[in-house]
Order: sequence, then C-alpha cells, then structure tokens
Amino acid sequence: MKRNLGLLLLSFGLFISGFAQRKQNSSGSSSTYLSNDTAKKGDIREKLVQLAIQNPTYEVADRKVAIANQELSKTKNKILGQVVLSGNLNELSINPPKDGYNVYYPRYNIGATLPLDLFITRSKEINIAKENLGIAQAERNERYRLIKAEVLTAYEDYLMAKQKVEFQSQITQDAFQEYKQQERDFSDGIIEQKEYNAGFKKWTEEQSRKIEMQRNLNVIKLNIEAMIGMPFDELLSGYEKDKH
Repeated sequence: MKRNLGLLLLSFGLFISGFAQRKQNSSGSSSTYLSNDTAKKGDIREKLVQLAIQNPTYEVADRKVAIANQELSKTKNKILGQVVLSGNLNELSINPPKDGYNVYYPRYNIGATLPLDLFITRSKEINIAKENLGIAQAERNERYRLIKAEVLTAYEDYLMAKQKVEFQSQITQDAFQEYKQQERDFSDGIIEQKEYNAGFKKWTEEQSRKIEMQRNLNVIKLNIEAMIGMPFDELLSGYEKDKH
C-alpha cells in the first residue's frame, strides 16, 4: 500500500511538472518580430536592427520575460510543495508477537493531505503569473519597436546628411574655383577689390556650411554607434564587402 501511494504521488508530480514545462515553452517563446519583419538578406538596415537589439536596454526587457517565465513555472509546480504526507505504525507492527500472529490490521496507515482551497488559490496565482508574463513580453516587444524605429531613423538621417555634405562639397568647390579666378583677375587689374572680397566671402561662407554639415553627419554616426555598439564605418565597410 505504501509503495502504491508513493508511485501515485510520484506520477502526479511528474504530470504537473511536465504540463508546466510544455506551457512554459509555449507561452515563453522569444519575440518573433525579428524573424517576421526582416528585410532581404544582406540589407544593412537589418544588420543595424540586429545589432541595436543587443543594446543593454533591450537585454533588460528580455531578462524580465525570462524571470516571468520562471515565476509561472514555479507557480504551476507549487502544488507539490503543499502535499502533506502522513503515516503511522501500530505497536504490534513495531513489536510483533513472538508467535508471529497479529490480529490488528492494517499494520500501518499512510495518507496525503491537500489544503481545501489549494486548487482555487493555485488557479488564481497561475493567472496572475500569466498576466505578469504577458506584461513582460509586451514591454519587450514595445522596446524592440522603439529601438528599431530609433536606429532606422538615425540611418535615414545619416543618408540625408551624407548627401547634403556631398552637395555642399561641390558648391564649396565651385565657390573656391570662382574665388581663385577672381584672385587672378584682381592681380591682373581686371576687377576691383570689392569684387575680389565678395568672391572670398562667398567661398568662406560655403566652406563654413560644409564644415557644419560634416559635423552634423559625424554626430549622427556617433549616435548610431552608441546604439549598435561598434564603429559605423566598420559596419559599412563589412557591408560593402558582403555585397561584392
């Protein structure tokens, strides 16, 4: 009888544990945004997102999901810790008669006790744990969307700033060539000092704009590097190699 009850309790415990593990694997799966919302393979934007989600702020959100999963699993298995086993032996079982004849049966008793409100309380606690897991997953997914938007917006800012620098470089170069021609004309006495000064001023103004735009481009690259955790130029170089 004792052996049968032990096997019954062991089977019950394994069933609860296995069921909890299956539910945990089902409800605690990782975010599917990255796999469902990917650009074509080799797209630098996808690489930026992959690197950005390794940011510590996203890692914290991911760890919160792992903790919530563990709490749910612990709650589901909590029933095993509230099972109280009891047993007793009668005196004749301890000190049997010398003639071996015992008229008292059963010789021992074994039982298990469960609190009356165990299943009601357990159900509520599991629901709470599931809600906490859902909150953690929602926070992680929201954090993913924000990080993705931030890094891709920064990349679009980089493309715009880079093009502005290229345009301004050409404008500055044209202004410089015009200034040098005016310098020669002034030396030859073809133009007045006023025209020469105007040409020099125009060139310096365009050069100042180029310097400011280059500075803005550098700041955008620094912001991207802070999000992806590596030099941006190194990422671009690797991407160009992969393309070829």
